[in-house]
Amino acid sequence: MAQSTDNPFVVIMLIIIIILGIAITLLASVVLSMAQYRSDRPEADEEDSTGEGKPKPPALAGAALAVPAVNGLSDTAFYLIVSVVALEIFVIMALLYNLRVIIGRKRAAGAAKTATAPAPPRISWWDRLNRFRPVTQEAELDLGHDYDGIRELDNRLPPWWLYGFYCTILFAGVYLWRYHIAHTAPLPAEEYAIAVRNAEIEKAEYLKKAAGNVDENTVKLLTAPADLAAGKAVFESTCFACHGKNGEGGVGPNLTDDYWLHGGSINDVFKTIKYGWPDKGMKSWKDDYSPSQIAQIASYVKSLQGTHPDNPKPPQGTLYK
Repeated sequence: MAQSTDNPFVVIMLIIIIILGIAITLLASVVLSMAQYRSDRPEADEEDSTGEGKPKPPALAGAALAVPAVNGLSDTAFYLIVSVVALEIFVIMALLYNLRVIIGRKRAAGAAKTATAPAPPRISWWDRLNRFRPVTQEAELDLGHDYDGIRELDNRLPPWWLYGFYCTILFAGVYLWRYHIAHTAPLPAEEYAIAVRNAEIEKAEYLKKAAGNVDENTVKLLTAPADLAAGKAVFESTCFACHGKNGEGGVGPNLTDDYWLHGGSINDVFKTIKYGWPDKGMKSWKDDYSPSQIAQIASYVKSLQGTHPDNPKPPQGTLYK
């Protein structure tokens, strides 16, 4: 048979075969356990020996169908997989039939004893969930292995553990199909990449909105070339008339030295540009430029400090370090 383990149909059928195999194992275990409690009544045995009244197992009817190749799967592989599944289904039906017969015999034997036998003790949900074996039966379970006083017992695992294990097998099948075959959900690495990408988009949107909320208390010195270039463009088109093209000063003070009339921090420069000083000829620019633009202008003004242009105006104001 050609290698076809990458075929989705083969993977699905293999999962079904495994699940059906587990079901067969569980049913066989139940049937064997129930077979140990067969009724010991002679009339029941005689009735069973005659075969009267016993329902016959259903016959499995099948017809040969010409099935084309599935997703490029060869006919031999297809029929082999389908035959295995059909055989397992047949075995499950036979086990269910035998289980039904054994349970019927058990009920018939128990019905005869119900009138005289005392009522069985009530079993609590806790005992059903754990199904503890009494201490008096430990001798029957002892395997004869003793490790520093710890004896090994052949005790069946409690139902809550077994059913939990079966649920993990079912979950693994669903997980394998969803994430590795159908690809209907992202894997952890893909999910992380998607989360990072979404976070970057949200961050960019937040920064766009936050840029317009800057004021003289929250403004930060901008050093990005794009911000300084934008501030320089506004300065050379608006501010050069009073402060010179290179900030050397004119009607207004020199912006390249360490002396400032109204403070030399980025917050002070932002405040001066935003509100102005009308009594000294400096108008307010808050109605002409946005807060982000004023932050760019103030950052460019701060970048002029220490540039030593030609013909600088003498220092004015207070030394700021």
